[in-house]
Amino acid sequence: MARSFTLPPATNPMSIGRLIEVHAGRDPDYPALTCGEVTLTRGELAARINRRARALIRAGVEQDDFVAIALPNGTAFMEIAFACWAIGATPAPVSHRLPTLELKAILELMKPRLVVGGAAAADAGATVVSEADLYDLELSADPLPEKVAKYVKAIPSGGSTGRPKVIVDHAPGLLDPDAPSLAMQYGDAVVIPGPLYHAAPFGFGYLALAAGCHLVLTPKFDAEDTLRLIERHRGAWLYVVPTMMHRIWALGEEVRGKYDLSSLEIVCHIAAACPVWLKEKWIEWLGPDRIWEGYSGTESIAATLIGGREWLEHKGTVGRLPPTTQIKFIGEDGQPVAPGEIGEIYFLPPGGKGSTYHYLGAEPRANGEWESYGDLGWMDADGYLYLADRRTDLIISGGANIYPAEIEAAIDACPGVLCSVVVGLPDEDLGQKVHAIVEVADATAPDVATLQVFVAERLARYKLPRTWEITTERLRDDAGKARRTALRDARIPA
Repeated sequence: MARSFTLPPATNPMSIGRLIEVHAGRDPDYPALTCGEVTLTRGELAARINRRARALIRAGVEQDDFVAIALPNGTAFMEIAFACWAIGATPAPVSHRLPTLELKAILELMKPRLVVGGAAAADAGATVVSEADLYDLELSADPLPEKVAKYVKAIPSGGSTGRPKVIVDHAPGLLDPDAPSLAMQYGDAVVIPGPLYHAAPFGFGYLALAAGCHLVLTPKFDAEDTLRLIERHRGAWLYVVPTMMHRIWALGEEVRGKYDLSSLEIVCHIAAACPVWLKEKWIEWLGPDRIWEGYSGTESIAATLIGGREWLEHKGTVGRLPPTTQIKFIGEDGQPVAPGEIGEIYFLPPGGKGSTYHYLGAEPRANGEWESYGDLGWMDADGYLYLADRRTDLIISGGANIYPAEIEAAIDACPGVLCSVVVGLPDEDLGQKVHAIVEVADATAPDVATLQVFVAERLARYKLPRTWEITTERLRDDAGKARRTALRDARIPA
C-alpha cells in the first residue's frame, strides 16, 4: 500500500532538543545517525547532544541566540544543531566552503553568538570554535531543563540585490516525536545525500531524527554510493534533486540493477524543476507510487506536493495548493493575468504576510499583502500549478539557487570591467550552468583567466561561471537595465 503524506495531528509537541532523548528511552541501541563509516545509536546521539549543549552554554550561547554551523556533512553537524535546540538557541547552517568575504557579509547580517567552523570564519572576524571544542567528556550527558527556540532555523541565501540575506524561519523549535511528517515512519532509514547547509537536506534531516528515523547522510553526493547506502541500510525514504536523479539515471541499467532497492518506498525530489523525460524514467524504473515532488521555498509561504501517479495525469505540474493558501498571478504591468496565462506567482499564507519568516538583509518580494518566491507560472482549470521559470533571473544549478546579481557584483569589482550580465544556460547534467557575459572597453581589459581568479576569491565554488565571453558591446541601458532573457535566448542555440 502506498504511503500517505497526510500529517498526523501534533498532540504532544516538545523542544526538538529533547526528542532524541525520547526515542533513546524507547530503544537506546537503535541506529539514529550515520555519515560515512560512523554510526551513532539513539543513546549515543542523545548523550553527545547533551554534552554539546552544555559546551554551548559554557561558550556563552543563550536562549534565542543564533549559532552558525559552518561544517562539512558529518554527525557533528546534527549533534550541534540539536544541542542548539536543547538550550533554546537557533541553528544557522552555513556553507563551510564560502570565501571569506562572502562569509563575512553573512555573519555581519546574522550576528551569531558563536560560529562553529574553521579558518574561513576566523578570517571573517567571527568568534569561532571547532566541533571538537564543543565536545567534552567531562560534561554531563544528562538531559537539560527544557527550552524552546523562538525560531527553528536561520538559513543564509544569495541575494537578488547582489548581497546575501538570511531567512529566519518563524516556526518555533517544537515537534511531536509521535507525529512524523513527509510520509516518514518511525524506524525508517532516511537517506539524504545533500549538503546540510542547504535548507531542504537540513530540514528533512532533522525531521527524520525527530521522528525516530535512522538518518543516513553522505560526506558528499556520489550516484552509485547513494544506491549502495539504500541497499546497505534498507533505506525507505530518499531525498534527491533533479541533478542527482540525472546522475543516478546516467549510471545505466547494468549499474542500477546491481543494487537491491526493494526497501525504498519514497523518493522525494525538490529544489529545482525536474525535466519531464527524467521523471518519466524514474517512474518507469521505481513505480509511480514511490516518486513524489515538492515545491516550496525556505520562506515557507506556500508548498505543494504531488505523487507520481497523480503527476502522470498532469505531466509537468508541481501539484495543487492546500485550500488554506491563496494564490494569484501578476503580469509585468502589475495587474492580474487572465486564467491560464503566465504571470509571477504570489501567495497569501494562512497567517498572512510575514507570518512564516523574516529576512535579515533584504525585503520581501511583495504585492500588497501577497508574497512571491519570484517564480513565473500558471494554473490549469483543475487547480494544478505549473512553473514557467524558476524565478525570472535565478539560476538553479544542481539544485542550488544562484543569484546572477551576486555574481555580477563580484565580476564588476574587477578592474577593467565595465559591467556584466550573468545568465543560466541549459545543461543536461546540472539543469542550468552559469554563463558570464562581460563588457569591457578594449582589448587591454582583463582576460578570462584573470576574471576567473578574481571571482574565485569572492564567491563559493558552485556559483562560479562555467563559461565566459568578453565583449565590447553595451549590455545595459542608461538605467542600468539589461535584457537578460534576450541575451540568454540568443546563446541557447550555441
